[in-house]
Amino acid sequence: AGHNQERGVLSTHLHSDGKLNDLLYVDGGPSSTQTVGHVRMVGREVFRHAVTNLAAVVDEALDANGLERDDISWIVPHQANKRILDSTARKLGVSPERVVTTVDRHANTSAASIPLALDAAVKDGRIKRGDLLLLEAMGGGLTWGSALVRW
Repeated sequence: AGHNQERGVLSTHLHSDGKLNDLLYVDGGPSSTQTVGHVRMVGREVFRHAVTNLAAVVDEALDANGLERDDISWIVPHQANKRILDSTARKLGVSPERVVTTVDRHANTSAASIPLALDAAVKDGRIKRGDLLLLEAMGGGLTWGSALVRW
């Protein structure tokens, strides 16, 4: 799959670690407490795990497809916050110019952040047919994953 020019999803890589549940979770919800629930987060630890796990899952996707970091046209991350985006790019040695960033315009829109960022980058012409995209995200529980996509 390394130099596969066919468009579509080339691979996905998903992980979770329930032992880290207390780092980021919702303390209620309609099905458990009949309440709205509130997001609970241990920010410093979430940041540490985010940067480490997101960089690792990017490399996992690349390794599975026989690719190098320089082969990626764009990283399209979950828009958690600018600090996580910048730190993950730095850990990967990827130029911030190759990271689609919309958190400054849309904030953290949870599960909608990658589709919104992808849409913005396609509409403004950054992402073009044939580009190799690395989508990556993390969330509560703790969960993290990536998808390698040939646009």
